[in-house]
Amino acid sequence: MSDGQYADRDRSFALAQRAQELMRDYGPSATPRAYAVWYTYVSGDRPLMNDAIKRLTAQSAGLSPMDIDELYDTYLDGSRYAAAAGETGATMLAEIEGVMEMLDLSLGSAAQYGESLRALSLDLSVSTLNRARLREIVATLVATTREVASNNRTLEARMRESRTEVESLREKLEATRIESLTDPLTGLANRKHFEEMLQMALDGAARGAQPSLIVLDIDFFKRFNDLYGHLIGDQVLRLVAVVMRESVEKGAMLARFGGEEFGILLPNATRETARAIAEKVRISVMGRELMKRSTGESLGKVTISLGVATYRRGDNPVSLLERADLCMFAAKRSGRNRTLDDATTAELAAAVA
Repeated sequence: MSDGQYADRDRSFALAQRAQELMRDYGPSATPRAYAVWYTYVSGDRPLMNDAIKRLTAQSAGLSPMDIDELYDTYLDGSRYAAAAGETGATMLAEIEGVMEMLDLSLGSAAQYGESLRALSLDLSVSTLNRARLREIVATLVATTREVASNNRTLEARMRESRTEVESLREKLEATRIESLTDPLTGLANRKHFEEMLQMALDGAARGAQPSLIVLDIDFFKRFNDLYGHLIGDQVLRLVAVVMRESVEKGAMLARFGGEEFGILLPNATRETARAIAEKVRISVMGRELMKRSTGESLGKVTISLGVATYRRGDNPVSLLERADLCMFAAKRSGRNRTLDDATTAELAAAVA
């Protein structure tokens, strides 16, 4: 074993040991998923996942099994969608292969028909043909033509079936792609898709655009879950998602990061515009009354706290998200149900203090 291999092995052992320590300190149980999450955390391979873990551990003493599952599904597990896409892709390839075989047969039939026509043409060029031979040639020509026409009808029908099948498979692939990018509860973009779009927005900043990011968090969300159960908690999440769709114009990316935290990415908006949109969402959420569907009982109002950050030269996805998060936490600590932005660092620091 070379020195480099020894070094890689020692680093792997060190990472594994640190992952086990964190799993013991911050988690209720040692599961393969928990180990994968913490090993990835200490390796630093998923900086945005690390950022999410820091936010979660800042709010509580550890990570719950639900937190671990959400982190694993969001950042580490793409196998379900990859398997679905692979299965559909394999079916599509098999269908295309079948079509190609039919085309080969059709081409062979056409070539054979051409040869038959050439042979009959040579026979017809002979001036001494008698009536019986002429009838024989015509009969052969008619039979051959009928056979080719029949083959063509069969091919046409099979091609129509294949077209329908390929279109269905294409729709399945598109559905799988959309599912892999969507939060199933709210229908908004999931964390993975949001991060991709955030990187694209920052790439756009290099071409003169000015991205702004709004991060919002539901106030006292745990209380809704504790008092009324997770079904009501899910209803609260859906309510916020609906208001976001109604309040934000097309062109923005709406996402649920996980838990009760949401994001609105504006690819090209000033701080003032972003803050106005944030306030529109906040006021609209506050104006809705949460109702228990089974009884019609009023469960009160829902409020949210929002943070707004606008692109600064040198920003990357993590730094922009961290600044928006900082603004959102400052809004919570300064009374909740409000919006703060990153316009003045001193004011923000005072609000957090």
